[in-house]
Amino acid sequence: MIQFKKMKNKFIFHTLVLGVLGVLFTSCTAVDKSLHVKSKEGSNKITLSLNKEGKLNYKVTRRDKTFISESSLGLKCDDQDFTSGLSVAEISPTEVRKEKYELKVGNNKKIEHLFKSKSITFKNKLGALMIVDLIAGKEGVAFRYRFPVENKKVRLVKDEITGFHIEQNAKGWLMPYNKAGDYTPGYEDFYLSVNSGDPIINSRNPSNGWCMPALFNVNDKKNWILIAESGTDGSFPGCHLQPNSEGGIYKIAFAEKDEKFTLPLPAKENVYPESNLPWVMPWRVIIIGEQAGDILVSTLITDLAPASKIEDTSWIEPGKAAWGWWSHPDDFTAKTYNEFTDLSASFGFKYTLFDAGWEKANAESGIIKYAVSKGIEPLVWGYSSSFFDSEARKKRFKQLADMGVKGVKIDFWCSDRQEVMGALQGVFEDAAKEHLLVNLHGTTVPRGWHRTWPNFMTAEAILGTESYFYEPRFPEKAAEQNTVLPFTRNVAGPADYTPFALTMRTYPRLNTAIHELSTAMTLTSGIIHFADSKEVFDSLPVEVKNLIKDMPVTWDKTESVIAEPGKILVLSRKYETLSYIVGINGTNKELPIKLDLAKYGKGFSKFRIITEGEDPLMQFKVNNYPIASGWAYTIAPKGGFIIQFINE
Repeated sequence: MIQFKKMKNKFIFHTLVLGVLGVLFTSCTAVDKSLHVKSKEGSNKITLSLNKEGKLNYKVTRRDKTFISESSLGLKCDDQDFTSGLSVAEISPTEVRKEKYELKVGNNKKIEHLFKSKSITFKNKLGALMIVDLIAGKEGVAFRYRFPVENKKVRLVKDEITGFHIEQNAKGWLMPYNKAGDYTPGYEDFYLSVNSGDPIINSRNPSNGWCMPALFNVNDKKNWILIAESGTDGSFPGCHLQPNSEGGIYKIAFAEKDEKFTLPLPAKENVYPESNLPWVMPWRVIIIGEQAGDILVSTLITDLAPASKIEDTSWIEPGKAAWGWWSHPDDFTAKTYNEFTDLSASFGFKYTLFDAGWEKANAESGIIKYAVSKGIEPLVWGYSSSFFDSEARKKRFKQLADMGVKGVKIDFWCSDRQEVMGALQGVFEDAAKEHLLVNLHGTTVPRGWHRTWPNFMTAEAILGTESYFYEPRFPEKAAEQNTVLPFTRNVAGPADYTPFALTMRTYPRLNTAIHELSTAMTLTSGIIHFADSKEVFDSLPVEVKNLIKDMPVTWDKTESVIAEPGKILVLSRKYETLSYIVGINGTNKELPIKLDLAKYGKGFSKFRIITEGEDPLMQFKVNNYPIASGWAYTIAPKGGFIIQFINE
């Protein structure tokens, strides 16, 4: 992007300086001129290469096994081409980088990872420079493009030719990226079981690509990778994968120009990424797992996201919330809102969510004031267009905070355009200034943002339980999807699935009641919005009520016990003194399992197990047993179980 004149004197000076530096480095230590970086323990490696035409490629290996075959890298800009004719201009020393932080919401609270990183500068035919940053760690590798020199002129990227070459016949779990519509793209489609290179079929809406994160089972189905993004901000659009994956090569695609149905976005001839310089682009993340469970617990996406921008996070508290919309979608009366506030109080929930229509009820009867009087912190719904403009957003946040509101659920973003990515960063920042929590709905998938903005509690971008109202295929596919989402969507960030929806809706549920309750513990969300009526909660056995009251919403430690996406998931979860094992069956068949409960129940004398009751769709059964090393159980079709370790 930056033009460099070929001036003889500068060239001679530059050569002399490089020569002196070369002598100095040689006298001290060997200079690493390789085009690769390898993780500290030596397992994961990303390697760049240039062919005879100066085209840039990369590959990813783990212990010499190929996970991503040779794939293209490069950018085509409005004023420069970095897709061919490239040569190496500079290679930085390899550096060791430590990421140590805590997450307000996650599978594991404390994160500490070491990485090796390297930056390689490439020069095109015109002398313009582009840097590719490489990083490798225990959980995978990543790369990004960067232009560091300051220049106020706005530049465009017309094409990013980044590809991900997946071996032929590798199995994948991919979600279609829906074309722009009244409520799309919103990342609310099924994850489809496909083979590498398969076309998009049976999507919920017309689609023009595949979403990230994208999960693949590679190396003859022995290992796993997840392709994702991290660090996307207002300088780049959200990206997805092109649909025409010829030969299993999935290429980056930008947001479409017509993704503007729900927001006051201008009509444009194109919506290419644009920025002045310096310009740091998002990380392209490749999480690597020997087994599927390694993918589920990975924090590589947050490791690469910017550190927290909120200095004092003491006011940010994850929690549970009652939510009246699912059981009363057309009831906007203060009486119903207050009943769900009372439900939160009775279960010890921290929050209650007032969904669409709350303003009138509050004006007439003061539902916010009532919640505060009960010691419950109210969360309120809002439409995205009211929070898109910076000044209007700041004013609205201040109004809500002054009213006693604790958080906002902002709905119907339905776009990955660059302007929307910038607006979301503004939402997080402006909400934080008013000590407000954020829940995004009808939105893009998170990209590590909950590390950068810890007040970002959760987001939809998931086909959740509201689909029992709208999607006829959901009942049959829900159990399978629930065993896929923890390895895909939830790795990107907290997911507002709105679990525990027992009342039958338009399309009757087939999952058992305990399967539905288990999803509150297999998925991670900074605020769990429990779906269903007061009557259903009141009807629960006391042990199930107590489980819900005690249930954490974030975890100190998570271990994958059994993990087969699309089939079965069993997790060990711990928070402070609480310890659980939770499992779900994604199939229509009984699944026998064996667990060493003595391993997971150290320090406890017994375990309580909650399973299917006499009516599996609506009832629960509770039993207590002494802990045994060899424990066998058969999970019911579309069923589940929750084990709580206890001392009694």
